[in-house]
Amino acid sequence: QVQLVESGGGLVQAGDSLRLSCAASGRTFSGYAMGWFRQAPGTEREFVAAISWTGDNSYYAESVKGRFTVSRDNAKSTVYLQMNSLKPVDTAVYYCAAGWLSVGSWTNQYAYPYWGQGTQVTVSS
Repeated sequence: QVQLVESGGGLVQAGDSLRLSCAASGRTFSGYAMGWFRQAPGTEREFVAAISWTGDNSYYAESVKGRFTVSRDNAKSTVYLQMNSLKPVDTAVYYCAAGWLSVGSWTNQYAYPYWGQGTQVTVSS
């Protein structure tokens, strides 16, 4: 089992930045791709970003491309999501997820076996 704990959420104004962290513990972090998803009230959970185990490859939803950056520090078993130029539409609970996944599965939430509890991000206009 892998336990994931997100942190860094909060209430910010439009245009501000936040950095979310996702700390992994338990079974080895080695080899896992990591994804970030979000869910706003009344909507389906949606893919935000993902990064390979090595950190060499990443992928973003079109809605966040150019504003969000995913990174990881395997020595600390932590993945980050740097969110810049935040908009009210970015308001959601943000979740990190982990799994042994091929690149083609990164956007599929059902492919990830391990999930954090989520952290709330609220962007006011």
